[in-house]
Amino acid sequence: MLSKKTKALFFSSLLLSSAFFSQAHNVSEGYQKPTDPLVVQNLENWQDLKFGLFMHWGTYSQWGIVESWSLCPEDESWTQRKPEHGKSYYEYVKNYENLQTTFNPVQFNPEKWAEAAKKAGMKYVVFTTKHHDGFAMFDTQQSDYKITSSKTPFSKNPKADVTKEIFNTFRNSGFKIGAYFSKPDWHSNDYWWSYFPPKDRNVNYDPKKYPERWNSFKNFTFNQLNEITSNYGKIDILWLDGGWVRPFNTIDPNVEWQRTINVEQDIDMDKIGTMVRKNQPGIIVVDRTVPGKWENYVTPEQAVPEKPLSIPWESCITMGDSFSYVPNDNYKSSQKIIETLIKIIARGGNYLMNIAPGPNGDYDPIVYERLKEISAWMDKNQSAVFATRSISPYHDGSFYYTKSKDGKTINIFHLDEKVNYLAPSTLNFIIPENFKPKSLKVLGLSHKIDWKQNGNSIEINLRKERNQLKYSTVIQITQ
Repeated sequence: MLSKKTKALFFSSLLLSSAFFSQAHNVSEGYQKPTDPLVVQNLENWQDLKFGLFMHWGTYSQWGIVESWSLCPEDESWTQRKPEHGKSYYEYVKNYENLQTTFNPVQFNPEKWAEAAKKAGMKYVVFTTKHHDGFAMFDTQQSDYKITSSKTPFSKNPKADVTKEIFNTFRNSGFKIGAYFSKPDWHSNDYWWSYFPPKDRNVNYDPKKYPERWNSFKNFTFNQLNEITSNYGKIDILWLDGGWVRPFNTIDPNVEWQRTINVEQDIDMDKIGTMVRKNQPGIIVVDRTVPGKWENYVTPEQAVPEKPLSIPWESCITMGDSFSYVPNDNYKSSQKIIETLIKIIARGGNYLMNIAPGPNGDYDPIVYERLKEISAWMDKNQSAVFATRSISPYHDGSFYYTKSKDGKTINIFHLDEKVNYLAPSTLNFIIPENFKPKSLKVLGLSHKIDWKQNGNSIEINLRKERNQLKYSTVIQITQ
């Protein structure tokens, strides 16, 4: 990921201004609506799903550190190395890469994950097949730096190809499948060439000066993506990270991290995109932060835009503080997760929530507690969440709005954002102009609700059963 992990808590609650958001994530200009009918339909279906599971997992979980970034010699607090893992940079890299020889997540059980995620209402999964460190969590033939290598203890396990196991399990549970893949590869000698020391996240030589080496890296990337999209069943989303690997002419000088890109890093996305669409017709391609035909939706990270966007988007936000596994992580409350989901869907987006497995191959026990609590809320309120779209006024005070795709039903969510939500006895809110209510109900309550309308304002009175409403009050009105 691109964000600074030390700012994760700050960004998770930050509502970005539309100006900053468009600048940071390149969404104000350059978005190209797909023309392929299969992609258009896939995007429409994806926008119905609303809630997805993101998983960052790799050898780094054994040290309980940020994924990949400690290898990057940038002067950033979140890339700092722990002295006990190596006294010099090169010793650290050697020890980091040697984690391959001890990675043995014997408690790996994707069925357990899929069951808990499905009950919580998650409908798609995006898994890190390879992060920036280059360690492949799939059975690539392009490198021996992979989970299925004989160097890795887990390779002897029948579930060693964890990408295959995760994709098959979640697909069989009805999930749409997303493959995260890092375009930069800091293990590859064709990206970080050992002839030069790495200086930052970027390629450490000039591809124009050494075109054969860069072409070798392009072929390596192409071949790995061909493997993923050929050998792992139906894949619905290709989620490409590492936006500094991009044509030089696409750099936005207003974005701080893009100003560090000093050389051409065109990886030929047209060739890659054409190949993956041939392998997986209709696949959504997310070449994140690179506006154009291969960024089919945009991906604000650890943040929710302040206003609705007119293009497909997804916020990727961690359940804890970190994208990677950290012992005793500070997991968000179920109420905070529900509040975030409501804010996102009211603004027309999807919520991709990251949960990081640990070195043993399982989640922290508290994760299952959170998912169970979320599932109880979803059981009562899912009709207001899935297959909905945003509708004006979107957000008014403590109220957030969605509508059914046919426009006949609107859903109004009331939030309080206190530690423990308690529905008020009386709720007053506005409804969209020209919407003519015929029936009203509060999801989760069985009794008839007292309500009255005055113009485009509605007042409802809740009885003692309001104590049954947890995290929010969800009002559903049909015309």
